[in-house]
Amino acid sequence: MHRGKGMKFVGDSRVPVNRKPNIPKDYSEYPGKTEAFWPNFLLKEWLVGAVFLIGYLVLTVAHPSPLERQADPTDTSYIPLPDWYFLFLYQLLKYEFASGPYNVIGAIVIPGLAFGALMLAPFLDRGPERRPFKRPLPTAFMLLAVAGIIFLTWESVVNHDWEAAKAQGEIREEAEFDDTAEGYLIYSEASCIGCHGNAFEGGLGPSLAETDKTAEEIADIAVNGIGTMPAGQWTGSDEDLQKMAQFIDELSE
Repeated sequence: MHRGKGMKFVGDSRVPVNRKPNIPKDYSEYPGKTEAFWPNFLLKEWLVGAVFLIGYLVLTVAHPSPLERQADPTDTSYIPLPDWYFLFLYQLLKYEFASGPYNVIGAIVIPGLAFGALMLAPFLDRGPERRPFKRPLPTAFMLLAVAGIIFLTWESVVNHDWEAAKAQGEIREEAEFDDTAEGYLIYSEASCIGCHGNAFEGGLGPSLAETDKTAEEIADIAVNGIGTMPAGQWTGSDEDLQKMAQFIDELSE
C-alpha cells in the first residue's frame, strides 16, 4: 500500500481465481489405452449388461426350465442330475480314483487344487504384460482348466442315459383317494408304495392312477407278477388282496 494512491489488494496464489467444473481429462492423447470412467466406460458396461439381460430373458421365454414331478423320498431309483455347469464335477466323481472310498479326493482335493491354482495364477506372474503368449504360466493354467472342464462335461453328456433321466422325472398323474380307506391301508402295509408311489403315480413300477386293469387282473399280477415285476410279491390274505385290488380299480373310474 502506498500513501496517497489508494489501497491495493494482493490475491493469494493458493486460491484459483477461476473455478472450473470437474471435467475428466482429455484422453485423446492415449488412444485405445484408457478412457474416462464416467460416462464412457460405465455406459459401455450398461449397454453390454442390457444386451445379456435381454438375451437371458428371451432364452427363458423360448426354452423354459423343464420341471420334474414332486420329490418322493420313497423312490430310491431316482438318480439326481446336477445342472449343466456342474456336469464336469459330476463326471469326475464317476472315475475309480475319485469315487467310492476315494470320494474325498474327487469332491474336495482335486477341485480344491484346480481352483487354488487359478487363484494363485495372478501371483505367479505379476508383470504388466497383457498379451497371453507373454504370460505363459497364467495362460497355461487357464487353458488346462478350460480343456478339463470341456472334456469332463462332454463325457458326462455323451455317457448319460437322457431317456431314462427324462422318464424318472416325468410328471405323472396322481389319483385322488381317501388315505384312510381300508384298501389304501392294505396297499401301504404291503410295501407297494416302494414301487408304485404313495399316490399311485409310479416309480420303479408303472402308475396305477389310470390303470386299464380290472380288479381280478390286479390281484393276479400281485400274486404271479408281470414283466419286470417278479411273482410272490403278495404275502397277505386273499381277502385283503381283493380289497386292495378293488380299491385300485376304482381309482380309474
